[in-house]
Amino acid sequence: MGVDASKYKEIIGELGDVKLVAVSKIKPVEDIKALYDLGQRDFGENYVQEMTDKQTHLPKDIRWHFIGHLQSNKVKYIAPFVFMIQGVDSYKLLAEINKQAAKNQRIIQCLLQVHIAAEETKFGFNEDELFAAIEQYKKDQLKNIKLSGLMGMASFTEDKNQVRKEFFYLRTIFSEMKSLLDQPDFSTLSMGMSGDYHIAIDEGSNMVRIGSLIFGERVYNK
Repeated sequence: MGVDASKYKEIIGELGDVKLVAVSKIKPVEDIKALYDLGQRDFGENYVQEMTDKQTHLPKDIRWHFIGHLQSNKVKYIAPFVFMIQGVDSYKLLAEINKQAAKNQRIIQCLLQVHIAAEETKFGFNEDELFAAIEQYKKDQLKNIKLSGLMGMASFTEDKNQVRKEFFYLRTIFSEMKSLLDQPDFSTLSMGMSGDYHIAIDEGSNMVRIGSLIFGERVYNK
């Protein structure tokens, strides 16, 4: 179906200062290029192999965001080019990103993923683990990552109040982390997707991850 250019422009218009990451997983290179030609530079992918394949065929100034669940042993494949890794859900993974970034003489931006949803299947730190990870990070002084903020996914539910509550909770933790770290770079709160980004922005999100509204629904091969 391709890119819905008018929907894209409408979303960009309403986002204002909020950063849009266009989620392009399962979408062809042609669609990404079409959106790139409209001015979009931040793209989100969920699968390592797919992202590494795509980046070889597309303009080098694209900022690739890895937004899926990332295994430590796969970091080395994306470390040469990834702009930001949004789903950092363990300290072990953070340390591995730092190691691989150093090998590539790069600094990679990272967001720590916080588990805010009711579903057990979603990944992320709980509050205690998050504070422990921050303390460890401060101690270890990882030089090749930039801790840029937090990311979270709300429950997949029709209950807007629950979604709002979860986003509010993440915003609260983000504020606490910000004062604890006292680093100007810790400034990104990535929450909100196609179905709930309006609520996320109301609750303080400054980065949203939108895919199907722009690219159309995904068709997964059975």
